This record gives sequence, C-alpha cells and structure tokens, in this order.
Amino acid sequence: MSTRLDKSWTVLVSHQTAEGDRCVDVFRRPDGSFGFDEFRKEPEDMGAWAPIHYFPGHEYPTESDALNAAVRTVSWLGPLLNR
Repeated sequence: MSTRLDKSWTVLVSHQTAEGDRCVDVFRRPDGSFGFDEFRKEPEDMGAWAPIHYFPGHEYPTESDALNAAVRTVSWLGPLLNR
C-alpha cells in the first residue's frame, strides 16, 4: 500500500501484476464510499509503491462498483482478473 492513501481508508483488496511492479488498491472510506488507485514499484523508488493514477474524487457506492470502474480505467487489470 502506498503512503499516498489516506490513513483513514481501509484497503480491501490489492491486485498486483505477476511481476510485482503494478497494483490497484480498492479501498473503503470512513463515509462508506469506495474508491481505487493505481500504483507502480520500480528500483529507483527503493521498493516503495508510487502512485501512477490518483482518483480522489471518484466515489462508488459498493466495492464491486469501484472494482468495475478500475477494470474500465486500468488497461492491465481486466486481463489479470480474467486469468
């Protein structure tokens, strides 16, 4: 999990590429809404997850809605989940 995520948000699932260099976190906010963000990890980041895309204004009523939006937004996620 990246330090960019608000500490009050609960990460429910993190989908990661087989190479371990990209991930999408789906999270729940204290107000009950859900969201997602995309991260990368590369050697120059010393193993830390760095945000690629940050979607703070996107709120979804369910975890499933957030995940479906992530699949539509993050090109590699759909193929990863359909394996």
